[in-house]
Amino acid sequence: MDVILWVILAAVLAVAEIFTATLFLIMFSVGATAAAAAAALGAPVPLQAGVFVVVSALTLAAARPALRRHLNRPGRVGMGTELMQGTSAVVVEHVNADSGMVKIGGELWQARSLENLGDYPPGDRVTIVDIGLGTVVVWREDLPGSTDREL
Repeated sequence: MDVILWVILAAVLAVAEIFTATLFLIMFSVGATAAAAAAALGAPVPLQAGVFVVVSALTLAAARPALRRHLNRPGRVGMGTELMQGTSAVVVEHVNADSGMVKIGGELWQARSLENLGDYPPGDRVTIVDIGLGTVVVWREDLPGSTDREL
């Protein structure tokens, strides 16, 4: 019966962490999982509680700071297509104001030139300026402020 209670506590704490995203409750969930393992091995309740406290404290002291450093590292922040803006692409099929195809990190994307100003033959390197409706808008590689990085 103790095992079930510890597993339920671990699950509740893990679900609560999803809503807080503080990397705090998940450490107690790990402790509750360890206590459930101790209960499954037949440890008495005081020892289970001790395992819970010790494992929770160790994960808070050791794992949480490392995870926070990893999540707070400097660099570009964004999701999905936001990260693609400013990156390099290679023209695969002639790109003009109406159509074209570029390769971005091994993926092919439909493309068109920015403001109908560019005409790029296959092999040219271009910078992604915008993305909308599955089509990337590109401009010459030497666009001011471009990062010249590839995905």
